[in-house]
Amino acid sequence: MIIHQFFVSGIAHSSYLVAGNKACAIVDPERDISRYLDAAMQMGLRITHILETHLHADFISGHLDLARATGAQIYAPKSGNCSFPHIPLQEGDEIKLEDMVFSIIETAGHTPEHICYIATDTGRGETPVAIFTGDTLFVGDVGRPDLFPGRSEDLASSLFDNLHDKVLQLPDECEVYPAHGMGSLCGRAMSAKRTSTIGYEKKYNYALQIRDRREFIHSLTSNMPQAPDHFSRCSEINRLGPALMQDLMPPAPLDPRSFAQRANSGQAMVLDVRSYPAFSGLHIPGAWHIDLAGSFATQAGWIIPPERDILLVVEGMPQVALAALQLRRVGLDRVTAYLDGGMLSWGANALPVGRVPVISPVRAHELLESGQATLIDVRSVEEKTAEHAKGSIDIAWHDLRTRYRELDPQGRYILMCKGGQRASIAASILKMKGFSSVCNLAGGFLAYQRSGYIP
Repeated sequence: MIIHQFFVSGIAHSSYLVAGNKACAIVDPERDISRYLDAAMQMGLRITHILETHLHADFISGHLDLARATGAQIYAPKSGNCSFPHIPLQEGDEIKLEDMVFSIIETAGHTPEHICYIATDTGRGETPVAIFTGDTLFVGDVGRPDLFPGRSEDLASSLFDNLHDKVLQLPDECEVYPAHGMGSLCGRAMSAKRTSTIGYEKKYNYALQIRDRREFIHSLTSNMPQAPDHFSRCSEINRLGPALMQDLMPPAPLDPRSFAQRANSGQAMVLDVRSYPAFSGLHIPGAWHIDLAGSFATQAGWIIPPERDILLVVEGMPQVALAALQLRRVGLDRVTAYLDGGMLSWGANALPVGRVPVISPVRAHELLESGQATLIDVRSVEEKTAEHAKGSIDIAWHDLRTRYRELDPQGRYILMCKGGQRASIAASILKMKGFSSVCNLAGGFLAYQRSGYIP
């Protein structure tokens, strides 16, 4: 048995190729299946099995694309009631692949339909050697049970039972292969370490040290990070079966005049994916901004309306394909066009432009001390500590979509996140809502603190 891990940064997703001598299984595939096809070809393997642990909430799965490309059979939880052709699995089922046996246990908790695959290499022995835990057990954490309104306590209770009565009954040396690592919002305290063992997690995982059921439930249903908007959409898309990537057209180039016409049609929106300094210096008025170099997919899934066409503004052609892939990973399939020639061609056509001044901590402090501006701290609640900028207003960047109504459109605002990228998202939101005087604090909270303005 050979286990090869694939990791997608941004959404911090792990998937796996589990290989025998001639065939292999792919566990929890992402939507870009080329990496699996390439790896299998290089190893001289046929992909014959596609194993899904659950209906993923944070990304669109590549199970249908992979099945179409390889003819492999899809296996998924029976209680997921999936609409696409698959073999439904429940507790006690087994899948055999050469000398490997995957035993199924039901592990409801993160989601109601969750299963785990316990792998045994019978060519080596009868003891389980690995478990593919999906979002049930992570390195240093467990799956959050609060994604289903009104069911969080029941799911947390089920998770407690399934962890202690099933998963933790495996041998200490059994290897743990989760579907996510640090950076994912499917848990709260995941480690940067991407694989583990049952014994290691018993010793170091904070959630597994909580042996009282009520305390465990309280811990897993309190002070969880806010879930992005696409979490409420992706599970159902995965259950029904997402559109095939091969059927989605690549974004088409549009000259500036045609781009402007489409942008003003009411059927489309502009998404600028350039760096935040580039957006600050020159952008199309009314555009959303999300820096492609940041946690782009998650941030886009969180705030971009899925019912409208997406028109891209990029810094170069490689960003077109990358942005489209990242958007489609979170179910934003309507990426239809990009601005041919970028902002240089837009400006050359004498079309309107906007800007968001980036100001230094010193200048920001001067404006704040003199009462000429208000500081908005757009960091998320969970990353804020006792250290706080004097007089700042706390509104998370994604909440400005609605909470902008609490602000005076005629006011002057300085936006601050940790480093600058999310403040630029927040600035684009305020600008499209009619706020004319918006600045981004260069270097964000860290720079402001290092300048001595935060004790």
